[in-house]
Amino acid sequence: MIYQKSCLLLLPLALIFLDFILISSLAKPTPITSLNVLTHGAKPDGSKDSTKAFLAAWQVACASPNPTTIIVPKGRFLVGNLVFQGNECTGAPISIRIAGSIIAPEDYKVIASSLQWIMFDGVTNVSIYGGLLDAQGSSLWKCKNNGGKKCPTGAKTLLFTNSNNITINGLTSINSQKFHIVIYESNSVNIDGVTVSADVDSPNTDGIHIENSHSVNITNSRIGTGDDCISIGPGSTHVHIQGIQCGPGHGISIGSLGKSVDEEGVENVIVSNVNFTSTDNGVRIKTWAKDSKSFVRKIVFQHINMKMVKNPIIIDQHYCLDKPCPKKESGVEISNVRYEDIQGTSNTEVAVILDCSKEKPCTDIVMGNVNLVQIDNGSAESTCNNVNGLANDVVVPVTPCLKRDLLLT
Repeated sequence: MIYQKSCLLLLPLALIFLDFILISSLAKPTPITSLNVLTHGAKPDGSKDSTKAFLAAWQVACASPNPTTIIVPKGRFLVGNLVFQGNECTGAPISIRIAGSIIAPEDYKVIASSLQWIMFDGVTNVSIYGGLLDAQGSSLWKCKNNGGKKCPTGAKTLLFTNSNNITINGLTSINSQKFHIVIYESNSVNIDGVTVSADVDSPNTDGIHIENSHSVNITNSRIGTGDDCISIGPGSTHVHIQGIQCGPGHGISIGSLGKSVDEEGVENVIVSNVNFTSTDNGVRIKTWAKDSKSFVRKIVFQHINMKMVKNPIIIDQHYCLDKPCPKKESGVEISNVRYEDIQGTSNTEVAVILDCSKEKPCTDIVMGNVNLVQIDNGSAESTCNNVNGLANDVVVPVTPCLKRDLLLT
C-alpha cells in the first residue's frame, strides 16, 4: 500500500521531468557550421589563385544539412571564374561573410570570355554580407573606347540565376567589365546597402540589372557607373527601388524593351526616394521602334530629386543603338505610369520628354507635384507625342499633352 502511494506521488514529478526534457530538446538551436576559405587553401596575398579554395568551401556548405557561414577574412583574394551550383545543395541557408576583397585577374581576357565572373546558379537561401569585388575592368574599357574590334563583350561581376530567397547586404562592387550585379530568372531578392562604382566612361557597366525576375527589392544603395544605375529588363515584376543615390550614369531605366517580338513586359514597379546627380537621364522608359507584344504598366516614380540631370523624365519609344534604325513605331504598350513629387534641376532646356508610339500611344500617364527648372533657374520645357494622361496639382514645366484635373482648376 505504501509502495502504491509512493508511485502515485512520484508520477507527476516524472511527467514534469519528461516535459522539461522535451521542451529543452525542441528549444535547442540548430547548429551553424562555420567555414573559413583559408582552411581550404585560399591565400590573402592577392597573387595566388584561390579559385579552387572558394569552390571547395562552397561544396562543403552546399552538402551541409545545417545553416553554414563561409568566412572570407581580411586580405585580397585572387579568383578566376567562380560558378556556385545549387542543384545538389540541401537547401539549408548559406551565408558568405566577406571582410576582405575578392579580385579578378589583371588580364581581362582570363574571365571575359565566360560572360560572368562570379555566378550562383539554382541556389536557395543564400546571403552575401560585406566585402569588395574588384573585377579590374579598366583595361577592357580602354580597349572598347579606343574602337578595338576584337575586344570581348566582357564578364558580369556577380550573377544570380534561377535562384530564390537571396540577400546581398553591404557589398561593394567596383570596376566591372560589364554589368556589376545581375538578377536573372530569380525570385525574392533583397539588395540593401550596396555600393557600385565604375568610371563615367566605362561602357555597359550597369550597376544592377534585373531581368525575368519577381519580388526584387533594392534599397539604401549608392551607384555611379558609365551606364544605368539600375536597369529593369523584360519579364520583371514587383520591383521596389528605394533610397538610392544615383550618379554618374544613365539613371534608372525600364528597358530597353521590345527588341524581339515576344519579349515579356514589365509591371508593378515602384521607384521612390532617389537622388540623381549629374546623370544623363533620371527616370527613363525606353523601347525599340519595332513590332512587339511587350508592355510597361503599373509604374510609380515618386519622391525624387534631380540635380543637373540631362533628361530628368523621359519616355523614349524610338530607342535605337543599331544603325540604321528601323523606320517603325514601337509595339510596346505603356500605360498606368505615375510621376509624383519630382523636383530639381535639368541640365538641358527640355526637362520632360514623352516620346510615345504612334501605333500604341501611352495611356493613363499621370503627373503631380512635378517642378523641374534649368540649372540657372531658367524655365524648362517639355515635349510630348502620342500621350494620353492627366496633370494633377503643380506640373512644371507645363506638359500640354496631359489634361488638367478639372477638380483642381
